[in-house]
Amino acid sequence: MTLLSLRWLRLALPCVLVAGFASAEPQTLIFSHVVSENTPKGKMALMFKSMIERRMGDQFQIEIYPNTELMDDDEAVVAIAEGRIHFAAPSLSKFEAYTGQLMVYDLPFLFANMEAVERFQNSPTGLNLLTHMQSDGILGLGYLHNGLKQLTANRDFTRPDDLAGLRFRTMTSEVLQKQFELLDAEAVPMAFGRVYQALADNEIQGQENTWSNIYSQAFYEHQPFMMQSNHGVLDYMVITNTDFWNSLTAEQRQEFRFAMEMSVKYGNAVALAKNQNDRAAIASMSGVTLHEPTLQQLVQWQNAMKPLWQEYEPQIGADVIEAALDANQTPD
Repeated sequence: MTLLSLRWLRLALPCVLVAGFASAEPQTLIFSHVVSENTPKGKMALMFKSMIERRMGDQFQIEIYPNTELMDDDEAVVAIAEGRIHFAAPSLSKFEAYTGQLMVYDLPFLFANMEAVERFQNSPTGLNLLTHMQSDGILGLGYLHNGLKQLTANRDFTRPDDLAGLRFRTMTSEVLQKQFELLDAEAVPMAFGRVYQALADNEIQGQENTWSNIYSQAFYEHQPFMMQSNHGVLDYMVITNTDFWNSLTAEQRQEFRFAMEMSVKYGNAVALAKNQNDRAAIASMSGVTLHEPTLQQLVQWQNAMKPLWQEYEPQIGADVIEAALDANQTPD
């Protein structure tokens, strides 16, 4: 090669490299979830996509797969851990294979209200649970609310022993199954999409869910008796893969955290409003009997299920349960 050729190559190479970088395609990131896009979770995911692509569209594009189009929540947790997808928002009960500490959210009658749940989640203990599974490839980015769960049945009930003999649908969770066994009821783990027909066919006689799920799925058509128990939390953890997260620059992580924080706040506000509106709609139905328990009755229910607190303390941690109880105290 002549000296002139070497000089030309040295001048041209930077231009070739710049052109190559300029034409690089943005990285596609997969966000999988199991509900429709008009739900709080679906709206949260869409806002996250919009913010990331507006601020970092030259680097990242988000592909959202709602309605279990790609995989269900159980599969999504594994896919995140293995780095096959980038974001998911499974329910907190889906992590039992990775940590026992998140079972704290399934303990019945532990949290007094949704404000207590938020205080716990924003406490050092609650925030630590987001990072508790990093060694397994799972990093939590935030908590997304669905709301507090209510009890419904096809016969009237006000006391714990009123539910004896009934079959209750639960999510796949050891704690949730045992809470009904304490009431001499039968727990039936079942996919959410099957619940309505199972109620219609009398395969199950009761279930637990948030006001928004009870209303949107029309469970009230076969569950005329309800109690505002607020006995459990149906929340989600927005998760990502640890290695993917660590591969980002500090500036990119800052952008992702900001977008996720804003999107989760929006999703939680939508969830709160929807639960309030749907509860009011259900309460106004002529065919529904909604029981609002007294404080004394709530203590009775809590005492009936409290043995689970002690049973799962070794797996959850006494300090985690104590932090949850502390969150019930209203700040001065």
